[in-house]
Parts: sequence; C-alpha cells; structure tokens
Amino acid sequence: MPDSNPSLPLAGRHALITGAGRGIGAAIARRLAADGATLTLLGRGRDALQALAAELPPGAVARTIACDVGDPAAVAHAFAEVREAQGPLQILVNNAGQADSAPFDRTSDELWQRMLTVNLSGSFFCMRAALPDMRAAGWGRIINIASTAGQRGYAYVAAYTAAKHGVIGLTRSLALEVAAQGITVNAVCPGYTETALLQHSLDQVVAKTGRSADAARAAFVRHNPQGRMVQPDEVADAVAWLATPAAASINGQAVSVSGGEVMA
Repeated sequence: MPDSNPSLPLAGRHALITGAGRGIGAAIARRLAADGATLTLLGRGRDALQALAAELPPGAVARTIACDVGDPAAVAHAFAEVREAQGPLQILVNNAGQADSAPFDRTSDELWQRMLTVNLSGSFFCMRAALPDMRAAGWGRIINIASTAGQRGYAYVAAYTAAKHGVIGLTRSLALEVAAQGITVNAVCPGYTETALLQHSLDQVVAKTGRSADAARAAFVRHNPQGRMVQPDEVADAVAWLATPAAASINGQAVSVSGGEVMA
C-alpha cells in the first residue's frame, strides 16, 4: 500500500519505473518510494528488481515484472497485469535504455534498430499502455529519461543520439495532446552519469581506441562544466519533482541535468 502519511508529496500515487533494476532507475525508485509512492518495478532482470525491492521500505514495491520494453505485446500484457493487480497508474518513468557506440559508417543495421527499439519504441509502447489510466483519472505524470545526446548530439553514437532526439520529440508531441487533460509529459536529459551503463561505454572506448581508462573518463567529464560525472541521485531528484503536483505547469520540457553543459 502507499505510505499513509499525507505530507509526503507522492502518497497514494502508483508509479511504474522501467529499467528499474540498477543505475538511474534504481535511484529513481528509491527517491519515489521515499516520497510515498507505491512502485511497480519493471526490467529485464527479475533478480535485480527483487533485490532492489527488498532494499526499499516494506510496502513500497507492489510488484516486480520482468519485461522487454521493446516488445509491444509484452508491454501490453505487463501493464494489464499491473492494472488488474494494483489498480491504475498515475506516474510512468520511462528509464529503460541502452547506449552502444560505433563510427557512423560502421553502425550496423542491427545496432541502429536496437538503439531505436529500446530507447524510442520502448518509451512509446509504455506511454501508450499507461495513458488510459491517466486519462480516466484526469491526472498523470509521464517522465521520459532522455539524454543530453538528444539535445545536442555526440560523435560515434549516431544511433543512440537519433533515438534520444526521438524521445524528446515524442515527449513534446504527446505533451501538447494531453495538456488539457491533467497530464504532463516531460523528458529529463542527464549528462554523463555515474552508472554501469556509463562504465560499459567507457569500456567500449578503451577497447576500440586503445586509450587508457583515465583518458576515456576525462574525455567524458570534459563535457560537464563542473568537471565531474552526474550522480544518479541528482537525476532522481529532478524526476521526483516533475512527478509532484507542484510541477503541474511544467509540460513538454527537456530538462538538462548536466552541470551546465551547453546545448547546440
């Protein structure tokens, strides 16, 4: 059950987080639970989801579901299961994603399609599945985790960058459609964030370029004027605020969490 303390900003709200098992998704789950929300955790690995659920306060997690967000039938089934077992959703956080790199002329069809499927199509499938509950209630929050790559672009990640630009465009379009229905749709755009996903990218740079691990990290850090990596909790703070009634007038925005990185 949700936290019964009405002073908590998300008390009584049901939130579903995709890609919730680690990194930014896990940080968001911890923060929304602290703010009183009841959580459904969705991801590919059930073990990671269950480990996170065990860490959170008793009753904070209503359900953990293993699901590939790139499979529209699996998404529809998962959301129907959640709705039947736990009731309607008020908050959706689309966090599931992947980031693989390759020079443009060595970006395979498979890599291109995988980046679009996981990062863009997965967000679309989940938004489509969540909207009926929000429309029926006349209230909802959809928060898509995009990237600064979707605001400016980076070399060697053309497929990922295209997908994240798509997420921001999708966010803005849907925000206009539902603006008069009590629903807001926003994107949070982290810069390089200290997660396992970032470490995977660093490992790829080291393997493909022969740079040292320190040199690869320095190349990523230089994008942030604060000279550091963003922390997952900082992204979670932005998501938590956008999920509250206080953010009712914030709609169709791409909020950069990047230490002041200049967008083109």
